[in-house]
Formats: sequence, structure tokens, C-alpha cells
Amino acid sequence: EAHQQRFGFVSPEKELIVEAAQVEVIAKGDASPDQTVQHTDKRSGQPVYEGPVRMAGESRQSRFFQRDDLIPEQLVTGPAVIIEPNSTIVIEPGWRAQLREDDTIVLERYLPLPKRVAVGTEVDPVMLEIFNNLFMNVAEQMGSVLQNTAVSVNIKERLDFSCAIFDPHGDLIANAPHMPVHLGSMSESIKTVIRENAASMQPGDAYVLNAPYNGGTHLPDITVIKPVFDAAGERVIFYVASRGHHADIGGMTPGSAPADSTTVEQEGVLIDNFKLVARGRFLESEMRTLLASGPYPARNPDYN
Repeated sequence: EAHQQRFGFVSPEKELIVEAAQVEVIAKGDASPDQTVQHTDKRSGQPVYEGPVRMAGESRQSRFFQRDDLIPEQLVTGPAVIIEPNSTIVIEPGWRAQLREDDTIVLERYLPLPKRVAVGTEVDPVMLEIFNNLFMNVAEQMGSVLQNTAVSVNIKERLDFSCAIFDPHGDLIANAPHMPVHLGSMSESIKTVIRENAASMQPGDAYVLNAPYNGGTHLPDITVIKPVFDAAGERVIFYVASRGHHADIGGMTPGSAPADSTTVEQEGVLIDNFKLVARGRFLESEMRTLLASGPYPARNPDYN
């Protein structure tokens, strides 16, 4: 039951193989006491030099401090530079540094960064990053589900797939860091499905495509596209799609990549805008009929 819940299928005829076992141990340890460094009384806390340094796009008169001259709890306000034998700390305007009792230096911004944007491009950088990560997380979760539920070795172990989100026009919004080679033309596949089905799409529909004439690559790379509707089920608000390399889609040779093919049919089953799911119902028999069609049908669709 656990396997069925996580992976979506069971294979009772196969023996289980334990590939690896992992044990995690957590032990409670003693906290390290705060370390306080003894400083000498010879520290002056004064800069050793003042000179121009280019910061924030302009030349600014800056103070230079030797780290060994800083006094504990001393604040150094930018523009300034703290130098030592093996490193240099640049403190820009709006920042300040403080030497702590444990001899660490903590930098803190005390003035807000002036907001500057190009004309027509004003966005909230925090919200932009939040939504960027939210969208990417959706694509990553799509990949996790696809990997878990796949039977094909190409997808489950080789991870030869990509997942992405597209806007209502079929343009890419976000993708997970899977196989970037799949993403270049995937948008054209979504636009093909939109062009051919926009008037008839229903919530719960999904389409499949591998035609190189409509955004596909080679035939083993099969793309599944699903429109996502608003809460009322009336308007498509975005599309999700995944493209995976299948071990075989038919053709003259196993693997669907014959070296001597002269027509696309010799490479396998051509799928162009085929409805895979209709209002949540998987059209399995229709899909199997398609995979078994043509002069070179697919080999062992259950596992490839």
C-alpha cells in the first residue's frame, strides 16, 4: 500500500531488491562556550589613511583601517576599508561594521538602499523572488511526482525529463532544473495545443504530442500538456507540461533512433495533438491503439 501510494503502481511479479540502507543518529552535545579574545591596549581605533575609492558608481573619500588597530565594539561607518594581511573588507555607504569581543566583524546595513528602476520595469524585488521560487517549486514537485510514478528507467533513473509552467499564451514562466535541452521548443508544443483546442478545452483535459513539426524534438521525447482553469472552470489561467525521453516509441530499431531512416514514420509513432485525458478520464485504450498503429508500432508500452 505504501508503494502504491508513493509511486502509483505495484509490480507483484518482481522481487524486491534492497539497494541501500541509511541510518541517522542524533546525539546531544555540549554547547561551546562563547570565546572572548584578549586584546592589547595598543589599539588606536584610528584610520591609517584616507583616499578616494569608487563605490556605488562614484568616487568617495574613504577611510582605511588596519584590523589590528580596531577597538572592541568600535563601529566603522562606510565608506571605509578594513585591511589585514589576508583579506580586505569594503564597507560601502549605508553600511557599518563592528568588531565584536570574539574578534569577529559584523556588517550591518543601517540606511535603506535607494530604489532605482528603469522606466516601465518597476517591480518589488522581494515579491519577484518569492513568486519565482513558488513557481519553480511547482515545477520541481511535478518532477518529483513524475519520477516516482514512472516505470521507464529513462525517467525514473536517468532523469531524462523536464517540467515547466507556461502562461495562457504558451510562453514559459518557470521551469525546474531538470534537462534544459527540452525547454527550448516546449513552448511551441503548448502553443500548438492552444491553437488546435482553445475552443474545446475542459477542466481535467490533457494532451500529448511528440511531433517535431509542432515543437517536438525527436519522437521519443513525448510532451504531456495540461491546462489549469480558474475556480469557476471557465478560463485557462496557465498550463503545466512535462517532456520525457521514452526508451522506445516504435520505429525501425529499438530505441526509436534508426541511423538509416528516411521518413519520420520510420522513427516511430508520430503523436500530434492527441487528447490523453478527457475531463479527468484517462483514455488508455485510445492511447494504446495509437501506440500500436503505423508501420512501426511502439514496443512494450507498459515499460517504455
